[in-house]
Amino acid sequence: MLARKSFRLGNFQLSSGGTSDYYIDCRTTTLDARGAQLVGEVFLDQIREQGWEADAIGGLTMGADPIVVAVAVTSGKMHGFLVRKAEKQHGTGQRIEGFHEKGARVVIVDDVCTIGSSTVQAIEAAREFGFEIVGVMCLVERQDAHGRPNVEKAAAPANFISIFTAIDVRKEHLAISS
Repeated sequence: MLARKSFRLGNFQLSSGGTSDYYIDCRTTTLDARGAQLVGEVFLDQIREQGWEADAIGGLTMGADPIVVAVAVTSGKMHGFLVRKAEKQHGTGQRIEGFHEKGARVVIVDDVCTIGSSTVQAIEAAREFGFEIVGVMCLVERQDAHGRPNVEKAAAPANFISIFTAIDVRKEHLAISS
């Protein structure tokens, strides 16, 4: 589904500042009814396989939002939280929205990891809030030379895993396009 709905070839400017001959917009998959079901199942399966005992799942808004909801609903017990890019300037001024239990064990998620900046922001905000990071996951890892090291350094001692690599998605896209 990612290869069919979310992968595009062309010339693209990335949020990391770089350029690429392909773009992966995971939201076209994670916001699809069946795609959301599959994402919830695969993330939950990986969380269980890793042995991560988590109270909640969350990540930086907007890429993580549908993943957080899909996993929370699929699990029936894991809560969700979203990390704002900056604290709200009104109301309660929160940066973390949703689940708010300091000391809780959490998994940080993202849709695409290129250089890892949004994932690192979510990790830092979650730790600053008082969450304990037990694992970090992304749906698609673009395999930038700096992405995995940046995330692993920020996540340590928690592990970082990806469900798919961009190479996997590209290969499947080319296979179904020909």
